Amino acid sequence: MGQNGELRKRIQDEAHVRIVDRGAKVVVIGEEKQARRAEWVLREMLEVVRKGHTPSTDEIDYALRESRASVGESASTKPEEYTPLSGFMGSTAAAIRKDIHIHPRTHGQKGYLDALHENELVLAIGPAGTGKTYLAMAAAVSALLSKRVQRIILTRPAVEAGEHLGFLPGDLVEKVNPYLRPLYDALYSMVDLERVQRYIETQRIEVAPLAFMRGRTLDNAFVILDEAQNTTREQMLMFLTRLGQGSQAVVTGDITQVDLPRNVPSGLREAERILDGVEGVSIVHLERRDIVRNPLVQRIIEAYDEHREGGAPERPAVPRILEPEHEPHEGTA
Repeated sequence: MGQNGELRKRIQDEAHVRIVDRGAKVVVIGEEKQARRAEWVLREMLEVVRKGHTPSTDEIDYALRESRASVGESASTKPEEYTPLSGFMGSTAAAIRKDIHIHPRTHGQKGYLDALHENELVLAIGPAGTGKTYLAMAAAVSALLSKRVQRIILTRPAVEAGEHLGFLPGDLVEKVNPYLRPLYDALYSMVDLERVQRYIETQRIEVAPLAFMRGRTLDNAFVILDEAQNTTREQMLMFLTRLGQGSQAVVTGDITQVDLPRNVPSGLREAERILDGVEGVSIVHLERRDIVRNPLVQRIIEAYDEHREGGAPERPAVPRILEPEHEPHEGTA
């Protein structure tokens, strides 16, 4: 296995076992339950390696998390509907550049990418670090470069959470630019800076506050609405009704991180309920097990979830929803 020493140490530390090479065999030493977990991970990773893919430390961490649920009475026990990790690890789902290929790292991400390929509208709901925005951006860039769409439109609601943007210099776009920065970051990680700037100048890529979507019809576009938990029901309906011919939309958000005032319902929560079962719409729920950032992120989220279960969390300062002082001039896209 590639990076054998580091990956083996990770399995040993997490499962609290020893892994020993004995000729052509590998022996796992430890308590029975933990040894079965380690054996399950090793078997799964061996299948991944046989497909020509070298597992990363992130993928090992995911396999270790999966092993908790997947190991039954024996290391080979799995639910009938179980998909082996080799079924998606290392498989190329989207080619962005010659040196960049995006592939799912978890079962949840595999389901998310499948939904993106099969539906006109996808709602992706889950905690931070599960790849909601990054995978949506990968699908959008792939669609643009393959000429399946003519442009990408990236948008977010501009919501203050205890910060006073009104005192910042510049117009509305400059004030909300920090909110759009995560979208730029994902974009720049996939497409070279010069091409991104050229696409922005020619409006093949547009990044704008959600308020600027009003009154438009978005044809032949891949549209991403990020941080959608902070949309009002009116904003969400306005966004969903902007879609024109040949367009696809992805709505991402974390319903545990709503920054709206207490008496303002989240448009994402309402859309999740209303659109369930509508043809052409897929609602994907990513979970803590799909977090692919530093493992510490998952432990932090788990700790906060446990805190919430023990009592109501403190509410942040009541935010304000930013809208332009004057309705921007907008035509039909």
